Amino acid sequence: MFQKFSLIHFFQSQEKCNFAIPKKSLNPCPESGSGFESLNIVMNIEKLLCQYVAEAIASLYGMMPDKGLLQVQETRKEFEGNYTVIVFPLLKISKQSPEATATAIGNYLQANCTEVECFNVIKGFLNLVISDAFWLQFLAGTIIDERYGYAEALPQPSPNLMPASSHSKASNGWGSIPQKMIEYSSPNTNKPLHLGHIRNNLLGWSLSKILAAAGYNIIKVNLVNDRGIHICKSMLAWKRWGNGETPENSGKKGDHLVGDYYVKFDLEYKKDASLIREAQEMLRQWEAKDPETVALWEMMNGWVYEGFDMTYKRLGVSFDRVYYESQTYLLGREMVMEGLRKGIFYQKDDGSVWVNLTGDGLDEKLLLRSDGTSVYMTQDIGTACQRFDEYNIDELVYVVGNEQNYHFQVLSLVLGKLGYSWAKSLKHMSYGMVELPEGKMKSREGTVVDADELMDEMLITAREMSQELGKLDDLSSDEAEKIVQIIGLGALKYFMLKVDPKKTMLFDPKESIDFNGNTGPFIQYTHARICSVLRRAAATGINIQTINTGIALNGKEISLIHAIYNFPKTVADAAKTYSPALIANYVYDLAKEYNQFYHDYPILKEENTDIQNFRLLLSKNTAQVIHTALDLLGIESPERM
Repeated sequence: MFQKFSLIHFFQSQEKCNFAIPKKSLNPCPESGSGFESLNIVMNIEKLLCQYVAEAIASLYGMMPDKGLLQVQETRKEFEGNYTVIVFPLLKISKQSPEATATAIGNYLQANCTEVECFNVIKGFLNLVISDAFWLQFLAGTIIDERYGYAEALPQPSPNLMPASSHSKASNGWGSIPQKMIEYSSPNTNKPLHLGHIRNNLLGWSLSKILAAAGYNIIKVNLVNDRGIHICKSMLAWKRWGNGETPENSGKKGDHLVGDYYVKFDLEYKKDASLIREAQEMLRQWEAKDPETVALWEMMNGWVYEGFDMTYKRLGVSFDRVYYESQTYLLGREMVMEGLRKGIFYQKDDGSVWVNLTGDGLDEKLLLRSDGTSVYMTQDIGTACQRFDEYNIDELVYVVGNEQNYHFQVLSLVLGKLGYSWAKSLKHMSYGMVELPEGKMKSREGTVVDADELMDEMLITAREMSQELGKLDDLSSDEAEKIVQIIGLGALKYFMLKVDPKKTMLFDPKESIDFNGNTGPFIQYTHARICSVLRRAAATGINIQTINTGIALNGKEISLIHAIYNFPKTVADAAKTYSPALIANYVYDLAKEYNQFYHDYPILKEENTDIQNFRLLLSKNTAQVIHTALDLLGIESPERM
């Protein structure tokens, strides 16, 4: 029987090549046609090819090469082959030309490794063609289900259901599984979520899922910036010009209403600059716990929280724990004062507190204002300490835009100076801003691209394009509306996540819903197409059986199997690089490859039952991997479109 395995787990468990090879075949039982004696041995073919190349060098030239000289990578698409051996580092052993060395190694592998069908040499590159039997037996012997691509890990308890003291890797049977905390969203309570927040939330949510798939325990947190001069501006504007307006009597979503008064403040401030002093005084009153000011603050923030919750639910993201700056800034301030007392920080004549980082190649950084009020750095100092006290985490990841690169560099240095050993365990997942064809977003001027309005626009566009292309034909109104929701939000999420997080991106709503090209709807439609093929097969009484591993494969079929084979490594790479874009572009390439295969080769109309059965299994497994990959991006996979 085949054992279920995790390729990621195998990758991570193999620190070096073991050159003691008992058999000269990557397939320990080539005649069985139904399985492997050791699935782990077969699956990491790149490492095994390294082993065989080492054996070839030892046999041909009488010297075992150092591990660092062995380089095997996937063959570039413009050349024939599946894997390429880089020969140049081996010339110091062979004392021959690159072509002669590559040819000698290729002949050895073809004669001694049954999975190497043939080879070709291009200068110092040995391109190996892997046999059909290997790919077929991989497909037959691997369980491709919803966990395929996931590292082996114990079930993960929900952090918000347990007391803080239980978040220990040594408790709950977690053993030594690393635990990461991911902070994302982090909105201010003076305005609704906007386009930039959408990218932030989607990156944070997808990163959390990818890291969980890679075997980490994940705690998803949100830090709400619910205090400060920004909310006081909205509060002052509402107090002056609100006339008792509420979400209930205005029909406005709470976060939108508060955002309107933030814009109102900015407009009035341009006429009367003294308003900023009133807002600053309101902040001081809040910190002094003035009852009237605190009551106004609680009421308006309450409106915002209700609005945020609606947007988060619609976007499909959630959190295990929500922190509030109003509950942490005092802790941070006390830590700053303690650092001042110890001489780590210094105080200027105006009473403000600073840290001198010139010795670290930076400059001086403000930690407390002259009036004693906190800055963002103060809050983050306190919050970081609280989190490491409450949770036994190995890494705290901040999903924050690249304009804050300096801020997080300073935060780590300051915490290190305060003596916290975990200061270097802070990681800033920096990402680029989102722009539209019209230019950047400016919330103070009221021209911000609102998240709710953008999602509304995406659904309208999805509905119009789906109707125009006939994608909603033969569906009930409820089914059609559900598909529109899936397509519209899937288009938004995919377009946001397919771009390298580090890059600034240009978002075009209409382009994102195109059913052709590198878009979410194209991938979703591919999944629905495969589901349709499988439904028609079932309707005609065709059941997928164990495949015949002796059939011949065409190039498209090999490309699809190879892509499925690579999925676990792609998940591992995405987790290692903190890049959901790797998953996004992988699943696009997989969908594109399948559509080319679907166009060129029959499935249900194939007369050879062995080939038909194989193509149905290949289709089923492709659909499963598409579904899993999209799920890691927070995107649904419709079965009908």
